[in-house]
Amino acid sequence: MSTPDHTARASTRPVNVFGISTYVLLAFAFSATTGCIVNEPDIEAPDEEQVEEVIDEQQNNTQQMPEEELPEDPEDPEEPEDPEEPVDPEDVNSDPEPEDPEEPDFLEGLSDLPAPTLPDVMFTYTEELPGHFRAAERYDNTPGNNPTTDAGAQLGRVLFWDKRLSENGTISCGSCHAPDAGFSDPREFSVGFEGGLTGRNSMQLINLRYYERGAMFWDERAETLEDQVLMPIQDDVEMGLTIDELVGRVAQTSYYEPLFEQAFGDSEVTEERISMALAQFVRSMVSYRSRWDQGLQQVDDIADDFPNYTDQENHGKRIFLGDGEPGSGVCAACHLRDSPLAPAGPQNNVAIFQPTAPRNNGLGDTADDGLGEATGNPNDNGRFKSPTLRNIAQTAPYMHDGSLETLEDVVRFYNEGVRDVPGLDPILQARGMGPGAPTGGAIRLGMDDEEVRALVAFLETLTDEQIVEDPKFKSPFPR
Repeated sequence: MSTPDHTARASTRPVNVFGISTYVLLAFAFSATTGCIVNEPDIEAPDEEQVEEVIDEQQNNTQQMPEEELPEDPEDPEEPEDPEEPVDPEDVNSDPEPEDPEEPDFLEGLSDLPAPTLPDVMFTYTEELPGHFRAAERYDNTPGNNPTTDAGAQLGRVLFWDKRLSENGTISCGSCHAPDAGFSDPREFSVGFEGGLTGRNSMQLINLRYYERGAMFWDERAETLEDQVLMPIQDDVEMGLTIDELVGRVAQTSYYEPLFEQAFGDSEVTEERISMALAQFVRSMVSYRSRWDQGLQQVDDIADDFPNYTDQENHGKRIFLGDGEPGSGVCAACHLRDSPLAPAGPQNNVAIFQPTAPRNNGLGDTADDGLGEATGNPNDNGRFKSPTLRNIAQTAPYMHDGSLETLEDVVRFYNEGVRDVPGLDPILQARGMGPGAPTGGAIRLGMDDEEVRALVAFLETLTDEQIVEDPKFKSPFPR
């Protein structure tokens, strides 16, 4: 509302001088000029000049009066005020609600990345395994709160291959775990999102479900597979995201909404659900259709020759399992624990080709403490978790440092290259096997070239060709 201009209206309004109206004074003056006295016969009437002086003084006083003392002017009504919104009593004296901060755009710069293409009929990730796997269920590390489901593994597959899960959208989990490399990396060290190299060779993912201890990585720094799957995403070299960024990116990507609903019943995206889905996908990578598995169904005793093997392959199998010759059977002592040929234990494991705990294999890498780095225990220095031997022929290079290029190099290392290092596993220590064999230091198997090649041929029969070609494990994103 505008402020009235009182000065401009002063000459047209009745002016009050010491409580006497100007009109009275003028009447008084008029009566004086006519010889009439109004109410006060003894008062001498002022002349016209005095009246003018009084009027001028009143006008000056009017200009100096505070606005609140001015009388209402009936001839000049105030401008009407704008109507106000009704006030909610609950809003009176209450603090204003803080505005929600604008949600960051977690997908900035990633708009060119494609969406996945999924089958109309969901893949089956919960296939029934052959009997010799069911007999080894005690090794299964699947937690009770995260059983593998088709919908959960399908979500995990998309997450596993989605490059949006790296800081600059250049790599995915699958970039370092290629199916045709046995879900490992054919490079000595993997390349991260900015071109940096990892500190160790990428472990293969096949049959991680059957590592009884459940701990992951070469040094077992992750207690469970659910823990492990999130670590490369947060690694500064590998993928470079924080958990908040990871959850934000997935939540803002539209194609994840129905996948989370199918897997978990609603579309909420959380760190735990991302971890669970990735773990389900990885646990579904089971190698069980190799020539070993086929031959096993055709014999009553694993010591018998397999009808589907060549003579060289059966020869290598005997070396691996043990045929009574010096040095034979050492492989199975670590890599097929509790088999029917083992001297003790349940003796029904013919499926899980993996040591049950980290071991010091005498590689002698003094620059990497392995398990000791994770535990801080010097007695664990040099001990490393071993991958499964299933599909081992596809996962070169070998060892935690990628230092052995071929499978034959690995066999020759165990035949004649194991170093006598502190903490060397007892199985790899010399025990006077046969005439002239050393009784101390590191083991020497004494295989000739023919036996080395036979053992390599046997190890190649542990490859499941179907798992590496199965579309349900490959990337759903167009190249």
